[in-house]
Formats: sequence, structure tokens, C-alpha cells
Amino acid sequence: MGAVFDEARLDDEGAIASLDRSESLRALAGAGAQVRRTVAAAGEAGLDRLREVEPRGVVVAAAGGSVAVADLFEAISRGASALPVQSCSSGSLPGWVGTLDVVIAVSQSGRAAGTLALAAEAARRGAFLVTVGAADSPLAEVCARAHGVHVPIAVAGSSSRTSMWAQATPALLAADALGIANVSRETLAELADVLDRAATDARPASESFVNPAKVLATELAESTPIVLGEGPFGEVTARRAASMFGRTGRVPVAYGCLPDAASQIVACFDGPLASGDSGNGDDIFADPFLDGPSRPPLRLIMLRDTSASGEGPRVADTVVSVAEDAGVRVSLVDAPDADPLLRLAHHVALTDFAATYLALGLGFDPATSPHVRLLRGARAL
Repeated sequence: MGAVFDEARLDDEGAIASLDRSESLRALAGAGAQVRRTVAAAGEAGLDRLREVEPRGVVVAAAGGSVAVADLFEAISRGASALPVQSCSSGSLPGWVGTLDVVIAVSQSGRAAGTLALAAEAARRGAFLVTVGAADSPLAEVCARAHGVHVPIAVAGSSSRTSMWAQATPALLAADALGIANVSRETLAELADVLDRAATDARPASESFVNPAKVLATELAESTPIVLGEGPFGEVTARRAASMFGRTGRVPVAYGCLPDAASQIVACFDGPLASGDSGNGDDIFADPFLDGPSRPPLRLIMLRDTSASGEGPRVADTVVSVAEDAGVRVSLVDAPDADPLLRLAHHVALTDFAATYLALGLGFDPATSPHVRLLRGARAL
């Protein structure tokens, strides 16, 4: 029998403490502090050296829980930069990378094998190397030998999934220094404040019926979710949310980005998981042995822009309206910030907390998975 979600665990401090042994909630709550500390660390590391560099192109190397940093870098540079920007998670660097280019390699531990290999390859090709990760790590050593810039990060008790903003802040500062995007210190200060407010709203002491992250976790536990975002930043957030709901929350999730994904998502509203046709859950006479177990109904998780700039008819509103007409459950995750980076921060913070509460409600430690350990062991053979 599978794990059963128990909402009462979310308001039980003892249960949370016994399950959250790696203090994932505490690490997520410190996201704003991660931004502020890393801004200072980047300054001390000499990241402003990038202002003197005029690269032909930029590659961001990141894997696993750090992939969101590469996604964010691409999104923030889209439409504003004349430089080609590409992400890379494994294998070899693009063939065009050479002495005229910049490679930014990100690994929370500084030990991710794929990222290490890409950083070493960048050094061999003579690219300007920027690395983000633990101090005194193999990644830092590769950077030192290449005479690049290493920004050290340290977030107690964190993983690559709970230290996103410590990893992303140097990349955002690098984008600003290279002229790829305008990310001022003032913007980063506002971003840290947004993350602080989200952490306050989602704190463990806030009861389930008023805590937006606990509410979303409960809705996820009772459904088959699809996460939708809007535009380049919404795509980053939707992918990040799906990754967190799967890796941390232990539930399979589909995701997409509007407007391109509208048709494929709306078509699912006709299918067997739509409300009212999701199995035998609403039939009191159903026999689970003869009729089979009921299937969790579909739920649309819509990451919306509710800023003034987002007013007017939009595909998102139409998709939500169609979902409601089809009887599909809808969870609206609204962000009122006009700046798309701040809006992304709000969405990421809430869904990160929701994924963590989902794991806790199911009785899991959010940070560890026995099957992931088996996978890593198999890879090491």
C-alpha cells in the first residue's frame, strides 16, 4: 500500500522535526538571506572582472537541482542580449566555445561530475571561467587553475534543491556585469524581500487552512497535477515546480508553458482523469476489487501573473475558464510583482515550500530518497 497523505502532520511540530531531519524547511526559509550573503561573496570574489570581458557567447553548465539556474539565466537574457546564451548539463561543451567565450559552471557541492567535466573542458579551451559552489571544492580548484572567478556559497544543511538562490545570485550578477540583463543590487534586495515574505507566509507555525504552501500541498496530494506557467520566466518556474514536486514531493507531475502548451493541456480535460470521469471515487457502490481503484482526478496548477502589466485577455485566463467548465480542479498561484524576476521568485518560493510539505504530509524526509540512493549506487558500479 502506498504512502497516505496526512494533513495533520503539517501542523505537528514534532512530526515535522522527526521527518525533516535535514531541515529543508529551514534552508528554504533562508532563501532571502542566501541572496544577501551571496551578493557580498560575489563582490569579494571579484565577479566584477566580467565587466572588462566582451565575450562572443556564454554557456551555463549546471545539472540536477542546479538546472534551474541555467534556465533562469537563459530566460533573463532572452530578448535583451545580443550574445548567444546556451545551457549545458552533461557531455561536451558546444563546439564553438573557445577563448572568446565565458563559461559559468554551477554546482552547490562543487563536486557534480558532469559540471566538473564541463568546467575543466572550458579551462582547456581557454574560456573565461566563472564557477559557483562550495569553497575548497574540486570545482573551486579547477577555477583557480584556470585563473577564473570562483564565488563560494555555503548554506548550512542545504542541498542543490534548497539552495537555488545562493547558486542563482552570482549568475544573475554575472548577467548584469556582462550587459546581458539589467539586474541591479536594488533588484536583488527586492528579490530577497520577496523571498522573506513568502517564507513568512509558508512558515511551519502557520496553520494549514491559512498557509498557501500547505493548502497547495494538500491539493497536490489528492490529484494528478499539471503545472502551467506563462512566457520565458513562467516556463522556468513550471519546470522547477514539476522537478520539486517529483524529486522532493514524490508525485509525478506534467508541466508546460503558455501559449504553446495550451492545446495539449486543454485536450487532457477531455480525458479519463478529468473530474467526474476519474474512476470510482464518487461511486459509493463501487467495488475496488471488481472495478479497480479510483484514480486521482486532474488538477491544473496555474502560475499566474496578476500584476498591472498582466491585465487584459490572456491565454492563461482562457485555459483556466475551460478547465473550470470541464469540471477540472484548479489551483491558482498568483504573483502580483511587475518585475518578472520577482514574480518568478514568488512562484518558486511557494512551490518549493509546497513540495516540501507534500513530502512531509506523506511521511517522507524531503531531502532523502532510498531509491535515489540506489540509483547513485548503481551509477558508481
